[in-house]
Amino acid sequence: MSSKTSLWPSRADYALTPKTWRQDLLAGITVGIVALPLALGFGISSGAGPEAGLITAIVAGVIAAVFGGSNVQVSGPTGAMVVVLAPIVAAQGLQAVVIVTLMAGVMVLGAGLLRLGRAVSFIPWPVIEGFTMGIGVIIFLQQIPALTGPNGNVSGHTNVVVAAALSLLNADPVYLMWALGAVAVVVLCMVWLPRLHPAIPGSLIAVILASVLAALTPNPLVTIGALPRTLPMPSLPAFEWGTLTSLLMPAVAVAALAAIESLLSARVAASMANTGPYDPDRELVGQGFASLGAGLFGGMPATGAIARTAVNVRSGGRTRLSAIVHALVLLAVVMVFAAPVGFIPLAALSGVLMVTAARMVNVSIARSILRSTRADAIAFIATAIVTVSVDLIVAVMVGMVLAGIFAIRAYSAAAGVHREVLPGEPQEGDQRIALIMIDGPLFFGSADRILEDIMDTKGVSVVILRLSKLDAVDASGANSLTEVVQRLEAAGITVLIKGLREQHLELFKRIGVISALRHPNHLFGDLESAAAHARSHVLRESAG
Repeated sequence: MSSKTSLWPSRADYALTPKTWRQDLLAGITVGIVALPLALGFGISSGAGPEAGLITAIVAGVIAAVFGGSNVQVSGPTGAMVVVLAPIVAAQGLQAVVIVTLMAGVMVLGAGLLRLGRAVSFIPWPVIEGFTMGIGVIIFLQQIPALTGPNGNVSGHTNVVVAAALSLLNADPVYLMWALGAVAVVVLCMVWLPRLHPAIPGSLIAVILASVLAALTPNPLVTIGALPRTLPMPSLPAFEWGTLTSLLMPAVAVAALAAIESLLSARVAASMANTGPYDPDRELVGQGFASLGAGLFGGMPATGAIARTAVNVRSGGRTRLSAIVHALVLLAVVMVFAAPVGFIPLAALSGVLMVTAARMVNVSIARSILRSTRADAIAFIATAIVTVSVDLIVAVMVGMVLAGIFAIRAYSAAAGVHREVLPGEPQEGDQRIALIMIDGPLFFGSADRILEDIMDTKGVSVVILRLSKLDAVDASGANSLTEVVQRLEAAGITVLIKGLREQHLELFKRIGVISALRHPNHLFGDLESAAAHARSHVLRESAG
């Protein structure tokens, strides 16, 4: 479908806007309110700063809404991206984030132009859920150093588990108590207020309440600090070849993550309500442009945000207008409310992110996967553990490799070799004819086993290979069948092939299955003819 659609914006994107603009407007305002504390928190957690989170939500939010492939996707900074960016900032500084953002934007844009959007469908569900759970754990652990004192991660360790443990060991007890109090206020508001009414923005009210209480009470809590009142002018960072090469692999990781998360979010949004189909290739184009725009303004890489997109759909958003309004709401905050936003305690934002992270760990989904199959459970657990302990992209690769190994193993087990009875009335000499059915897939995973099973056939003069139920065949499978024919013929056993399917004929000719037969006439379309030829061969052999 996507190969026939345009990758660029059109008037059709806003065909429903005259009918839905009121609900789109309200949905956009709602999402903007929800996005504010998340944009600030993710910017701070990444190390790029709160202004970088806001810039990304504003600039990328508008660009992705206009150029993206989903009518309701809301884009901006996300927790998964924070997990990748934090080590980059720690190792190479803030300037590296801008360069990585631009490089990743080019890569994602290129993937969209090459129409690689469908690739995300090859990632198994257990891997995606393990990846998501791991990200939730990391985001939660990332907040602990911010709660233990102004110095936070005094160890400077990049592993979140180690950094969280060391920060607790070196915590300022007084600061920790105040910070936990702010977190408690935020958690209570975010958990209980939406139960009174779903439209209540629990996170925003939580942050406001925690900020007011902090302002009225003498306390040691660190606040966000001064924020710019306008967006910076776009500019290009200084590029050096050595810097680009050192940041290439981080940029690849960021691009892969941006593509995966954006496409998953768009796919989830399309299943939540009748908001029209999404185009995965155009979504990559939009997200590529969004990261490029955010990078030029000094922001972070952008991705589709599942939580904010879900709020948009549930609030009634139906066209791209709602995502655009969400970005304009955040722009208004920067231009009008920058001063009061600067008084928000960092501990309050940590509380928001902790609740967000906890909601990413879906216990019911985890239980379902763990109860499904052993292969899926292993892929899920391994992906989650590697995500937390090593790296996000490595985790996806490990999960996919494990899932692939188990899939190949199951696929290989579907192939079988069965000896059957010859058709018609039994005749003298039938015991010297082996009718062997090969069914299922014949590929590299099953080829050697099938070869061994066939070669175990003893005491016969003729082997009929019945291939009418043979499914997919690759070069390895065809080569193994060639070897079977050659070894049987070399042992003086005549091989007949019955029921060769049309889609396999050309491959068998190229690999040498057909030429390995003693005679080209040893190909048969029906079983009766093959059996008759085999019986006549046995009679001639007996007479001789």
